[in-house]
Amino acid sequence: MELKQLDNLVRTGSLKHEPVIWAEYDGLVVSGRKRLTDADNESLAFESRFDLAYNGAFSLALAALRWHGFRPENRYVVFHVIPQTLNLGPEVWRTLAECHRRRNSAEYEGFLEIDRQLLNDLIAAAGQVMIAVEALPSG
Repeated sequence: MELKQLDNLVRTGSLKHEPVIWAEYDGLVVSGRKRLTDADNESLAFESRFDLAYNGAFSLALAALRWHGFRPENRYVVFHVIPQTLNLGPEVWRTLAECHRRRNSAEYEGFLEIDRQLLNDLIAAAGQVMIAVEALPSG
């Protein structure tokens, strides 16, 4: 993994170095897993499943960033650095970044535009994040 890019984000103020707190890391992973499990429940409303999958992916991606000893200054950077923290390809972080944009639209403008394909893509991307986090050596 190319962590030099993360150091560059420290210099620009998007990230800060902070030693991992293992209880925090474990809590983020547990929360992410539970949310992704619930996001698969097709009896829930579409919007609820989207929220669960998005927040599950965020918790897991944040756990990966914390595992590497960094803390973000904003939510977006957590998904942007997935290639460095989890060695996952652009298809994962681009999907999560798009879901972040749509989540912000819902949160701040009251308009959530999602369809079944985006939800499926989100759940798949979040699943890849979960697998990659689970493969990180334990602390």
